[in-house]
Amino acid sequence: MTAILETKDLSIAFGGHVAVDRVSVQITEKKFTSIIGPNGAGKTTFFNLLSGQLPPTNGSIYFKNQDITKLTTTERTRMGIGRSFQITNVFPKLTVLENVRLAVQSQAKVRYRMLSHYLHYKQFEEKAYELLEVVFLKEKAKSIAVNLAHGEKRKLEIAMLLALETEILLLDEPTAGMSLEEVPAIIDVIKKIKQQGNRTIVLIEHKMDMIMGLSDEVLVLFHGELIAKGSPHEIVENETVQSAYLGGGV
Repeated sequence: MTAILETKDLSIAFGGHVAVDRVSVQITEKKFTSIIGPNGAGKTTFFNLLSGQLPPTNGSIYFKNQDITKLTTTERTRMGIGRSFQITNVFPKLTVLENVRLAVQSQAKVRYRMLSHYLHYKQFEEKAYELLEVVFLKEKAKSIAVNLAHGEKRKLEIAMLLALETEILLLDEPTAGMSLEEVPAIIDVIKKIKQQGNRTIVLIEHKMDMIMGLSDEVLVLFHGELIAKGSPHEIVENETVQSAYLGGGV
């Protein structure tokens, strides 16, 4: 299997605190990889390194065997690495459709022109509708984004990432802050994207049932170190994981 994303001895320290400690992993192309670990394990910091929000203290990051360690977040996004955040990041005063259409236009490198006829943007609008269908938001296309429920905003954010034609989706706790009623809808969106089979998904999540139900592979971080890697079943049975994180069981 081909690794699309790889880290070698990736580390970052803040003062005397090492948040990510010599992590070397290979993320398999078009597979679903989850990253778990207790609070403070370094999961989000690791994501910040992968997406370019933070520069590493040591180590390297490779995307399709190309060293991207010094590339900016924007440069990585253009290459195909998309990142969602625990806090939603949409244009609140635009409609759902306009949010996604602008992302489609951005990927196509077409700027909005105030005096252009709307038919000029029809191809982008059609693509936006297709993506809204993927995330089950087509019926909300004309709604103003600020009026969406929290879970719907997360769906919209994912649609915008898909619009950028990202090959890798880095999903940082996509169910954070959601009510129990909203969670299944996001899981359905992520399942649908996985079933399409054309993207690599890397997920940070605390909900173990979600991790076990979706993942092809699970990485376990503890105090910034990678302590285990394997299938969901292997991780559940791993004694090191049980003692360090799961407290003796899932």
